[in-house]
Amino acid sequence: MSVENPEIGLRINAGGIDTNYHDAGQGKATPLLLLHGSGPGVTAWANWRLNIPLLAESRRVVAPDMLGFGYTERPDGIQYNLEIWVKHAIDFLDALGIEQADVVGNSYGGALALAMAIRHPQRVRRLVLMGAAGVDFELTQGLDDVWGYTPSVEGMRHLMDSFAYDKTLISDELAELRYRASIRPGYQEAFAQMFPAPRQRWVDALTSAEADIRALDKETLIIHGREDRIVPPVTSKTLFDLIDRAQLHMFGRCGHWTQIEQAARFNRLVTDFLNE
Repeated sequence: MSVENPEIGLRINAGGIDTNYHDAGQGKATPLLLLHGSGPGVTAWANWRLNIPLLAESRRVVAPDMLGFGYTERPDGIQYNLEIWVKHAIDFLDALGIEQADVVGNSYGGALALAMAIRHPQRVRRLVLMGAAGVDFELTQGLDDVWGYTPSVEGMRHLMDSFAYDKTLISDELAELRYRASIRPGYQEAFAQMFPAPRQRWVDALTSAEADIRALDKETLIIHGREDRIVPPVTSKTLFDLIDRAQLHMFGRCGHWTQIEQAARFNRLVTDFLNE
C-alpha cells in the first residue's frame, strides 16, 4: 500500500490486465475475495477499507480494482460486460494461485460474485451478496444518477447522500476527495463507456438466469440495507427465495453502504458466516 495514497496497493498481471489489488492476512481458512461496487471513482480500498483489517485477522483477504475501475488498467477499445469482468476475477485468482475462495460482492460486485459462482462453481466455496444486483429489477433513480454521473463536487455530494442513510457520514471534504478520485486521468472516460443511457439495459446485462440461480448449491449470506435507494431491497428477497441454501440479513436505518454504515456488525456477520 502506498503511504501517499492507500488506494494504491500491489500489482499483478491477471490475464494480461495490470491489476491493482490489496492483500492482507493469512491463515488456513479459505481465502476471501472482495468485489467492489460500480460508483464513479470507486476503488477496492475506498469500498472495503473498514472491513479488510478485521476480516484479515483470521484469513487471507484479497481485494482487486476490477477491470476499468480504480488503479487497474483500462485497455483501449475494450467492451465492458459481465463476461469480461468474470474472466478478470478468475484470472486474478489464477495469478495469485488461489484455487478456491469465499467471495463477497457489493452491488455490481454482487452480480459479479453470483455469476462467478454459477459459471465457475469449483472456484467459489461460500458467497456473500451485499446490496447485490444480479436479478431483474427496475432501474432506480439513484442507480441512474450513479451510472450517469457527470463530474462535479455537487454531483458527487448528491450521489453520496443517496448512498448513505446516515448523512453525518458525508462531509464536504469527503465529497471533494471522491470527486477528485473520479476525475483522475482516464477514470471518467472509462466509467462513461460502461453504462451509457438508456441504463435499464445494464441492469439487465448484470442479471443471471433464474434457473441458474435456483441451481446454485452454495451457502449464501445475503445482506441489504432497508433504506437502500440504489439497489432496491426486493432484489435480496428475490435472491433469498431463489437460492436454497441462503440466509437473509436486513439492516434497518441503513442505505447502500452496509459495509460502511454497519461496519462492525457487517464484519462480525460475515466472519461468523465464513467460520461456520
